[in-house]
Formats: sequence, C-alpha cells, structure tokens
Amino acid sequence: MKTETNTSSTANFIGCVWMVAAMAAFAVEDSFVKSASEVLPVGEILIIFGSGGAILFACLALLNGEPLFTPDAISRPMRIRICFEIAGRLFYVLAISLIPLSAATVILQATPVVVVAGAALIFGEKVGWRRWAAITIGLIGVVVIVQPGTEGFSLLSILAVIGMIGFAGRDLASRAAPASLSTSILGLYGFLSVVVAGAMYSIWEAAPFALPGVAVSLSLTGALLSGVAAYAFLMKAMRTGEVSAVTPFRYTRLLFGVALGMAVFGEELSLSILVGSGLIVLSGAFILWRGRQVVAQE
Repeated sequence: MKTETNTSSTANFIGCVWMVAAMAAFAVEDSFVKSASEVLPVGEILIIFGSGGAILFACLALLNGEPLFTPDAISRPMRIRICFEIAGRLFYVLAISLIPLSAATVILQATPVVVVAGAALIFGEKVGWRRWAAITIGLIGVVVIVQPGTEGFSLLSILAVIGMIGFAGRDLASRAAPASLSTSILGLYGFLSVVVAGAMYSIWEAAPFALPGVAVSLSLTGALLSGVAAYAFLMKAMRTGEVSAVTPFRYTRLLFGVALGMAVFGEELSLSILVGSGLIVLSGAFILWRGRQVVAQE
C-alpha cells in the first residue's frame, strides 16, 4: 500500500511539473504572437502559425503510423470542436494583439470554471450548490476585470471573453470526441482550425500580407515551437498524474503571463485585474477541491 502511495505521489509530482512547463510555454507563445502582431496582420499570423503546427503534428502522426484522416475526424463532436477552436483561437489572438497580455491571460483563466458549468448543463454532471456558487464568483471575477459600465471598460476586452468561451467549448467537445483520435490527430485538426480562422479573418479584414522580416520570423518560429511544446507538455501532464492533482497548476499560466506582460511589454497591473484574478483563481481552486471531495465520498 505504501509503495502504491509513493508511486502515485511521484506520478502526481511529475504531472505537476509537466503542467507548469506547459503553462510557461503557452505564456511564451502568447508573448511571441503579441510581438509579431505589432508588425503583421492577425490573419497572416494565424495562417502561418496554424500551418506550421499542422505540419509538425502531421509528421508526428505519420511517424507513429497513424492515418491523417478517418471518419471519426469529421464526427459531430469533432465538427463542434473545430468551430469552437476557430472562435477561441481567433478572438484570443485578437485580444492579446489589442489589449495588455496580462489582462487577456487573466480572463483566460476562467476557462476551467466555464468548463465545469458547461459539463453540468450539457453532460448532466452533478454539480452542487457550493460549486455553482464558486462558478458564480469566478464569473464575477471576469466582470471585475472587464469593468462594464465604467470608465475603464473597453469593448476590446470582450474579445478575450469570447476567446475564453471558445476554448471552454473546445475542451467540452474534446470530452465527447472519439477515443480513437490520438493527441497528434487532435493537434493536427486543432492547428488546421487556426489556419481556417486566419483565412476567415483575412478575408474580413482585407489587409495585405506582409513579408516577415528576420525579427518577426524569429517571433513566429518561437510562437510555433513553444505552442507545439506547450500542447505536448499539457497532454503529458494530463496522462501522468491524477487530474485533480495536476489541473490546479493550470493557474500558473496567470503568473507567467503577467510576468511577461510586465517585463517584455511594460504593462502595469490595475486593482481590477488583481481583484478579478484572485476571485477567478480562488473559485477555480475550490471547484477542483470540492470535485475531489465529492468523488472521495462516492
């Protein structure tokens, strides 16, 4: 029994390390994308970024002997997942290109809260009043950051909220996706969705594409490599330790995002961001803790 406990603890520790590494890589990806958006149109960034990621995941799938297309790839859950992926990627990249990276990162941390609410409403998962109260507090945290109806309110912050909802929908759809689809295939179609998002926005924006210079090319390469690494680290984390032990470390992305925003882009933290992020993190941590308590009692 002691050996099993030690093994479980070791796996959880390793899983937590992978999760922290994933969140750091995601934050680095965001900073590279924000840097590139100062020079290139957002649509072009999404197309280049998505194409590179799709090629890398396609190569991984082929190396593992996996077919790039099966009927499961266009199943109803996958079609829904792709739609939410397009919305999440497009609006979040727009957000980090137009508002402070720290603010967009904090709003994104509400994703797990929205996922739990969606799981209750869509999949019928049991969520008691305590977790519903925590969900409400987390959403209040988002409202505090966005500040609707005040002088500090900016419509641009709604872009991050829509992006967050898109990612939450993607995560929910992933739960219903066919188990036959591997991480590489999910990554392939996820990045192809980014290409579609870029193409759609490019048509709407009608901005001419620009030839990336050396500095921008390095930023795009950095975004691609860190994005693929983050995705791989995240899958590794979720498959190594217990979900309840590993998931809370998603919130370290907030620390990395805020730190990079301040250090690289000279951003300052407002009181609303501090208060809102505190509410979001506390509500998310409670939801995860309470969920583990409920499972232990069953």
